Amino acid sequence: MRVLQFFAVILTALALVPVAAHLFELPHKIGLPEKQYFIVQSIYRGWALFGIIIIAAIIANLALASVLRRRGRRFWPSLSAGLTLAGTLVVFFAWTYPANQATNNWTVRPADWEALRSQWEWSHAANAVLTFIALCCATLSAVFGPHPNPPPLAGEG
Repeated sequence: MRVLQFFAVILTALALVPVAAHLFELPHKIGLPEKQYFIVQSIYRGWALFGIIIIAAIIANLALASVLRRRGRRFWPSLSAGLTLAGTLVVFFAWTYPANQATNNWTVRPADWEALRSQWEWSHAANAVLTFIALCCATLSAVFGPHPNPPPLAGEG
């Protein structure tokens, strides 16, 4: 179970990396002129691979929640982490992905590119917040979760 807790926390932390980067870039990118914005967007080619980490983090957190529940332990933090991460996929497919499609991954400049930019940037900001909440839940589950061999209390053993 400790290994599963470790992977749940680590994978959730890794899922935070790309969306946190987007969040911290937002104030500097949101007002860029069209040409500069499209140039900057080209740095994200290949970032779709982070989707594998998000899926793995969801699976790890939900698997941990399942194990904890079967053992009669508090499973809510792990379940919350997994469901919150799943929520990031909802945000992605509702707002980020359509902007990527409309711009052919930011290689085509449609007339409404500024609205798409806002949609894309703010959806990543929302996902950064959701992923941070998921990381807090995963960490709480690991920190306050069951310990297989609790240390003896002071004065014992």
